[in-house]
Amino acid sequence: MYVFLKILVSALVIGAVTEMARRFPTYGGIIAALPLVSLLSIIWLHVQGEASERISTFALGVLWGFPATAFLLIIVYLSLQHSLHLFTAIGLGFAGWALFLVLQDVVIKQAKIFFLS
Repeated sequence: MYVFLKILVSALVIGAVTEMARRFPTYGGIIAALPLVSLLSIIWLHVQGEASERISTFALGVLWGFPATAFLLIIVYLSLQHSLHLFTAIGLGFAGWALFLVLQDVVIKQAKIFFLS
């Protein structure tokens, strides 16, 4: 039952955001930037009885991925501004996202070694 409800609510949110973006691109982008997926996921985890500790760990994971996601969006934006095909822009954005996550992990590990030694 929860699976179908989650799919329905998620589809409605995505549909509403894309309709808003079609009519008012800037406002649609602002709404899309809201942490709707994260918040919906947190609510669904809570409704399904997950412990607060697991939900907290999930929230930290979302926060950990935020800078890389911002980097992805910057790459997609710049690629589209330079007339690259949408799927090329998304591919470059995804590659930048993955690279950013790897570099972020390396930097954090090095910072821990530097500050804890």
